[in-house]
Amino acid sequence: MGNTIVKTQIEEVREFLADTVVKLENYLNETTLEVLKQGQQADEEYYKTILSSLRKLAVYCEEGFDACKVILQAEVFSKPAAEKTLYRIYYQCIEEFFSPKSDAWYEDSRAAYTGKNAIKFRQPVSTGVNELMVSLESGFQRIREELEYYETDYRTKMLQSR
Repeated sequence: MGNTIVKTQIEEVREFLADTVVKLENYLNETTLEVLKQGQQADEEYYKTILSSLRKLAVYCEEGFDACKVILQAEVFSKPAAEKTLYRIYYQCIEEFFSPKSDAWYEDSRAAYTGKNAIKFRQPVSTGVNELMVSLESGFQRIREELEYYETDYRTKMLQSR
């Protein structure tokens, strides 16, 4: 891929991550465990797992955002550094959104065919949690499609360089 394409992708991802971090931070700053428990009958441990996963996602997105800024502010654009960053963002941010390590929620692979939201919770959750995920999902879907190239290309390059 040419430098301009990779640079454009880094810029798009930076904007996406900036918006995502704001949404996640606003939600996490305004939401407590007590508020969540009032909204729905899920157990407290499940809500703790959800909040922990959202915090982790917020950290990954903020780190990715910072990495994009550094690459774009560099005097000379480094395509290899940009590709490595996009690869890392794909695996940390995108994968963590659709399939968190904690299994707090999961992606319904049939959602694309049904026109419904892909994120499904293992227990009933408050309206606020559901609304947050719905507000984030389309952006994550779009960026995942943009970055799927790095899922195989970057890994292939690294294996070939050994």
